[in-house]
Amino acid sequence: MLGFDLGGMTKGPYVSEPIVVAEGLQFPTSLAFDAAGRVYVAESGLPFGGAPPGGQVWRLDGADGAAQRSLVADGLAGPVTGLCRHGEQLYVSEGGAGRITRIDPDGSRTAVVEGMPGPGNYHTNMAVVGPDAKLYFSQGSMTNLGVIGLDSFELGWLRRVPHAHDIPGLDVVLTGADSATPDPREGASEAEVLTGGFVPFGTSTEAGQRIAAGLPCTAAVMRCELDGSGLELVAWGLRNAFGLGFLPDGRLLALDQGADDRGSRPVGGVPELLYEVQAGAWYGWPDFIGGVPVTDPSLKPQRGPQPGFLLANHDELPEPQRPLLALEPHSSATRFAVVPPNAPRFAGQLVISLFGDEAPMTAPADSPRAGRHLIRVDPADWSVHRLWPGSPLHRPIDVGFSPVDGALYILDFGAFEMSADGVQAQAGTGRLWRWPDWDDPAPA
Repeated sequence: MLGFDLGGMTKGPYVSEPIVVAEGLQFPTSLAFDAAGRVYVAESGLPFGGAPPGGQVWRLDGADGAAQRSLVADGLAGPVTGLCRHGEQLYVSEGGAGRITRIDPDGSRTAVVEGMPGPGNYHTNMAVVGPDAKLYFSQGSMTNLGVIGLDSFELGWLRRVPHAHDIPGLDVVLTGADSATPDPREGASEAEVLTGGFVPFGTSTEAGQRIAAGLPCTAAVMRCELDGSGLELVAWGLRNAFGLGFLPDGRLLALDQGADDRGSRPVGGVPELLYEVQAGAWYGWPDFIGGVPVTDPSLKPQRGPQPGFLLANHDELPEPQRPLLALEPHSSATRFAVVPPNAPRFAGQLVISLFGDEAPMTAPADSPRAGRHLIRVDPADWSVHRLWPGSPLHRPIDVGFSPVDGALYILDFGAFEMSADGVQAQAGTGRLWRWPDWDDPAPA
């Protein structure tokens, strides 16, 4: 039921190849354009491979291969997870602080969203401005699948237990299913502790225990006015909707990154999911994936037992939404861009960046390599077509179309892999590419 179809992919060759616009970037995550077509790039601020800590935003001016950088902002709380331009302002998602900051043309900064949950597995993600002139943004989950486990302690970028627990966006009733793990906390006297869903590490739960919805919450899409007032929930149950954006017809889409085979509630074979986000809907996390229960045999993990339900009140919640599209497990769909209406081909279709797997952290070491390339998706039938095969890309993380000439820009995070010893990364390997004729394959 959660199968994905990658048939019919176009694989080139292409008349043109992408051109490097800027290199030497420190693990960049996001790009944006102004009306003149100048590119803004946000660096994550993650100190992998000896990179300097603290996120930065750069404006790039000049020709391909020789773009000049101007520093727009620095000292941002890493990881910087999103960059949005609206009018003359930039909105920067500082995931490490649970904050979205507005940067005005004079360089002044104003926190418009603050106090989001964290730290956790995921963060406050990218923001976009909707047709209603409100700021929409996603908040990732604090855990893999609702329970804080030792995977949180073992993750190379976290190494912290306890950390913030998840907060439901709708009222939930717990089944009382707890997970037993060794206690890694300093000075712990017990060999094992029990941890339930939506509670701090080392806290057990009871069947029938009710937890009220919170705002802000985790695993959700929220919105507010551009000044940060009027925060409200749009939809809950999206585990980590890292990519968010509107279609020309006003529909809001989200790329939700699938749960992993790790931690106290591992789950196997979970695809990346593309959803239409509808107000008031529930997208199933932490008990359903694409409308399929985590108890389904198709989701059996290799690293632990099949998970049971955390929630006992499914009948009180909206029916879990089904996705528009399921993509290859662990391909880490990050962002999408809509092909401009004046493009010679594929207008209105989506180009999606696939960051790639993080085995052996998020899946068994022998899992097949996934992602690290771009795809084109046709909303007419949700068919998937492969674009640039990946080389020399390391980790494509964002894409966008120039408002001036329609060229496709591709942001590469840089050399980054996981190993049994943790993160293996090379600082200064991020790049920005420009691909003018991406939609013009060579004749056969």
